[in-house]
Amino acid sequence: MQVTVYSTPTCPFCKQLKAFLQENKIKFDDIDVSADQEKAQEMIQKSGQMGVPVLEANGEVIVGFDKKKVSELLGIGG
Repeated sequence: MQVTVYSTPTCPFCKQLKAFLQENKIKFDDIDVSADQEKAQEMIQKSGQMGVPVLEANGEVIVGFDKKKVSELLGIGG
């Protein structure tokens, strides 16, 4: 499963989301949208929002760190 996280280095929810994924041994690509305008536009196009974090997996997009939704999408038991 391809998991992508669009984030910024200063976002506390981004840090929480990435820590949660690491704790559950989920590999993901981390894209810093503050340093890559092209990827920032891609994120806005996919999510319809400018806020981070944005997680994309299996063609589904979750905006923000919603532990329950992320767990369901990625099949993390809890």
